[in-house]
Amino acid sequence: MLKPTLIRVMLAIAGMAVMFAAPAQARVEININRGNVEPLPIAITDFISGNELGAQISGVIAADLQRSGLFAPVNKAAFIEKISDPGKMPRFEDWKAINAQALVTGRVTREGDGRLRAEFRLWDTFGGTQMTGQQFFTQPENWRRVAHIIADAIYKQITGENGYFDTRVVFVSESGPKNARVRQLAIMDQDGFNVRSLTNGKDIVLTPRFSPNRQEVTYMSFEGQQPRVYLLQLETGQREVVGNFPGMTFSPRFSPDGQKVIMSLQQEGNSNIYTMDLRSRTTTRLTNTAAIDTSPSYSPDGSRIVFESDRGGRQQLYVMGADGSGQTRISFGDGAYSTPVWSPRGDLIAFTKQSGGKFSIGVMKPDGSGERILTTGFHNEGPTWAPNGRVLMFFRQNAGAGGPQLYSIDLTGYNEQQIKTPSFASDPAWSPLLE
Repeated sequence: MLKPTLIRVMLAIAGMAVMFAAPAQARVEININRGNVEPLPIAITDFISGNELGAQISGVIAADLQRSGLFAPVNKAAFIEKISDPGKMPRFEDWKAINAQALVTGRVTREGDGRLRAEFRLWDTFGGTQMTGQQFFTQPENWRRVAHIIADAIYKQITGENGYFDTRVVFVSESGPKNARVRQLAIMDQDGFNVRSLTNGKDIVLTPRFSPNRQEVTYMSFEGQQPRVYLLQLETGQREVVGNFPGMTFSPRFSPDGQKVIMSLQQEGNSNIYTMDLRSRTTTRLTNTAAIDTSPSYSPDGSRIVFESDRGGRQQLYVMGADGSGQTRISFGDGAYSTPVWSPRGDLIAFTKQSGGKFSIGVMKPDGSGERILTTGFHNEGPTWAPNGRVLMFFRQNAGAGGPQLYSIDLTGYNEQQIKTPSFASDPAWSPLLE
């Protein structure tokens, strides 16, 4: 179990977003609504510091931006100007000569009270202007988080969209032989670093999901051979059972306001969808069929719910009102559809599709139109959205591989990459942006 004090230190960061200067009108920008975008060449210099920390921070920033598929960090060996004072105007001609359309400079210093002060500036090299500049104060152990926050600021300045780097992912960590697999709840930064176990592995855990308030996770556990839905407080490590229900419980997920948990309960051979108010602990049944209704997910405004059901003979996707009204099928392609999850932007629903002996990750509009397959493989499953609705994470079991692994892909389908973890990993769930 995570020590609560460690979590508090991880989440504590102060002195946010002190601007050095008003942003100039940016000439450098990326229109991420145009589909496949040519990555923007960007030079990210080692932050000035008295040790290796400056280079480490700039390295994390470069890795974040490159992983997004929208930026191409310029090889440092090509740099002409050596930045010695990040507060001074750079020699823009030197950066234009190596086709760096944007430039990042920065400094890391230690304050008298032991805190780190990290500052950066983003420059438009062809326009010859500073686009933005900020400084942050934090404890030394939070240096990676500062790097993620700076990467988010750069991403937003150039794309106009919120970033997703200062986030975490909760997932099921799997180890041991296939016939005796140990499954633990774990949490990590979105880039696969700072992995920490949240459960001890004695009991099977499934389908973890973040609360909108970022401090709470819901998941399913077979503790005591009894399947139950639990709530885990990340800050304190305390947990509680949502409720004792007869039969099996599946796929718990929070409502957008964090006040309810929606789930599937199996009784007498079929399963239906219920919500539970976390304050009153009262349950409300939303579906009532002889079929298997499961994997519910709210729209970001809380007004609608998408779920999967085999009421038509095989698994398909359906949408209904938050009160269970107007249940309407939206998927009509070949194959079976499952694990739907609504985008934080509200414009798309991601899903798993099984067809022709393969598993695909795809998206469609909430009315079922515009279906697009992003990636197909031996076994892909369980998509989860980054908080800006531009990137998906999922898990993949390759043919002949020892276990599942995590991957991410953007909405263009052209930027797929593995998120490396110390052990096998499945059932990822992305957090909102941290605060």
